[in-house]
Amino acid sequence: MKPQLLKLSTAPTQSFSVRQDFVPYVNNRWHYHAEVELIHFYKGKGMQFIGDQINHFHPGDIVLVGSQLPHYWRFDDHYFDAQNQDTADVRVAHFNEHFWGRDFLELPENITIKQLLEKARRGIQVTGEAKKKVSLLLEQMLQSAGTRRIILLMEALHAIASDTSYRLISSIGFHPSLQDDEKKRINSIFDYTLANFRQKISLEDISTIAGISSNSFCRYFKAKTGKTYSRFLLEIRVGHACKLLIENKMSVKQLCYESGFNNFASFHKYFKQITEKSPLVYQKAFLEKS
Repeated sequence: MKPQLLKLSTAPTQSFSVRQDFVPYVNNRWHYHAEVELIHFYKGKGMQFIGDQINHFHPGDIVLVGSQLPHYWRFDDHYFDAQNQDTADVRVAHFNEHFWGRDFLELPENITIKQLLEKARRGIQVTGEAKKKVSLLLEQMLQSAGTRRIILLMEALHAIASDTSYRLISSIGFHPSLQDDEKKRINSIFDYTLANFRQKISLEDISTIAGISSNSFCRYFKAKTGKTYSRFLLEIRVGHACKLLIENKMSVKQLCYESGFNNFASFHKYFKQITEKSPLVYQKAFLEKS
């Protein structure tokens, strides 16, 4: 996919940025940037697109997004409803890999941080004890200045690198092609799909949204993403079904149709194909962890 290049700025007195967002629409589009992103979803949930992978993010999730890796955070629809009382609360740091000097990561003491930033080019889901540590460190970064702020960032990266339970997100074969500016087309495809995945989306419908012919659309989407549009749509539907299973507010048969599947057999087949678990096994595994 052809994401939008974002240029992030820092204050004159800061070498990297740390901020707290309370609105769900900040950078709510497919984008990438030269800076590494460390993000903590303190409050809020929605769909997470990183490289070639689609998942849901939940309150407490922490992700490290490497330089130039395309990503997109789409909060659930009710966060955009003026009558809704749920609010987003996101803490995020952006920093250039070499803001501390080009020789810094070459120091033998920093080999684990250098390797971590290389792995982050596929995206890293932070888990385990590191998740708790990094959430506190980001909170402290928001309140800190000067040298202390840099030390806190180093501590956060060290905590992630030292906890081997973290998970790489995007597949090893994902190599984004970033030469052309096609942000309007890609974001139109994303927005239309996310708004309409519960109903049938024909090839003609999505091709019209993209502004290209049906035959061209199939080749275009596969070339840019490494997957077919039908697979992309299935992953969004299954991802939504996972969210509903976790919420545990409706039967499996009900959430099958709520997620855009028109029969239970195909829902069960594709859910297991994508998650490697049956819906009930997936739900049970999550509830046992809670």
